[in-house]
Amino acid sequence: MLMFAIPLFTLVALFISFLFDRKKTYNAILKGMKMLWGIFPDLILILLLASVLLGVISQEIIVRFLGQGSGLWAMTMASIIGSIALIPSFVAFPLAAFLKDAGVSLDILAVFLTTLMMVGIVTFPVEMKFFGFRATALRNFFSFIGAIIIGILVGAFV
Repeated sequence: MLMFAIPLFTLVALFISFLFDRKKTYNAILKGMKMLWGIFPDLILILLLASVLLGVISQEIIVRFLGQGSGLWAMTMASIIGSIALIPSFVAFPLAAFLKDAGVSLDILAVFLTTLMMVGIVTFPVEMKFFGFRATALRNFFSFIGAIIIGILVGAFV
């Protein structure tokens, strides 16, 4: 239902904006299209890189690197593999379910999932264009540290 609610809300808001001030609405749409066109090549590159990475790195390879237990090596590998590409949750959670069924421990899965969804080396150039190098680097660094802390806490309490 939410999948239809957000575009519907956007269209209604656009229509209301159009009723109040056609010129501003038209200019806003043009500005948005120019911004989209400006990042379009980078978005295509990110999609291609993420697709290739997901195609080349199979779930079995990830299981082999993450190991069947927990520990420093598995946590390090989980954080590195997870940091490569920023992947949405609808892809990450089914992958995590497969990994859990394959025997990967919950603390390693926590690190892997957190870095997978919050740290993005592949998306770094696009994010840097909008937020600058410093903000992007800090966000990725603190997300990485947060993922490690989450993994340690999950390992300690679960």
